[in-house]
Amino acid sequence: MISTLVRAGVAGAALLAASGAALAQTAWVLPSAYPPANYHVENLMQFAKDVETASGGKLKITVHPSASLFKAPDIKRAVQTGQAQAGEVLISLHENENPVFGIDVVPFLATSFDASKKLYAASKPAIEKALDAQGLKLLYATPWPPQGIFTKKDVNSTADLKGLKWRAYNVGTSRIADLVGAQPVTVQAAELPQALATGVIDGLMTSSATGVDSKIWESLTHYYDTQAWIPKNVIFVNKAAFAGLDPAVQKAVTDAAAAAEGRGWALGAEKTSAYMETLKKNGMKVLEPSADLKKGLADVGAKLTEDWSKKAGADGAAILDAYKKM
Repeated sequence: MISTLVRAGVAGAALLAASGAALAQTAWVLPSAYPPANYHVENLMQFAKDVETASGGKLKITVHPSASLFKAPDIKRAVQTGQAQAGEVLISLHENENPVFGIDVVPFLATSFDASKKLYAASKPAIEKALDAQGLKLLYATPWPPQGIFTKKDVNSTADLKGLKWRAYNVGTSRIADLVGAQPVTVQAAELPQALATGVIDGLMTSSATGVDSKIWESLTHYYDTQAWIPKNVIFVNKAAFAGLDPAVQKAVTDAAAAAEGRGWALGAEKTSAYMETLKKNGMKVLEPSADLKKGLADVGAKLTEDWSKKAGADGAAILDAYKKM
């Protein structure tokens, strides 16, 4: 009987200890708009795992991919209002709030990963300041592959884009549609496969990664490797939620974020060539843009750079000046 009581006491103590550990653990949710197999989400999963390990289990972050918790345009607001503690968004989705959020999608401003990294370094202080004013703390940023044009017809100049039902997902892609005479249709990443399958859109500028994610070869046939810009996702946290963590847990988060940023930039470059091969293997015509198309897109880029500079004012001028000096 004594041994039974001892065993019961040990079991009770273990239960209390487990209960205490559970109470001590902080749980966060982190919504993302992209599918689980996308390298951004894989990177997020590793980030969450690293945080849990480094914090000794004191902070558990659950990643919710595929816009399952919030749609892409709603993620940032959800984190600002505390409905989610952290989130991942394509920062250019929010250019209408502040022009600095759209610097990375100004066409032909930064068209290589090295140039994009310099542009991010030049714009990061302004982006951090803008997010801070909205109650958010920037954790890290990671790039997409360069943007190209997907269609189901030959495109030899920007005139061939006229009349296309053009997928728009931010201010920049809507303006491109306006300038080339296409019809902008707002479609976020999670909605893209259905929009393609139902003919809601028949042309778009996006990355090879999104093309693979959406199995774009099932609807479109041509990909022009224009390398127009390299957009970024940013990962941020609600400032109040971060402030509520112990200093050691805060360090676990920022250390894991720094590692995720380095890993994400390396993955972006590494995955680009693999995505291009996947497009080819599935029957897409992967083509270099013609001289006429390049010239037309360069003209569009010059106009959009001018538009962005006017909107961004002194902050924009400072960013562009810093970038040119790098």
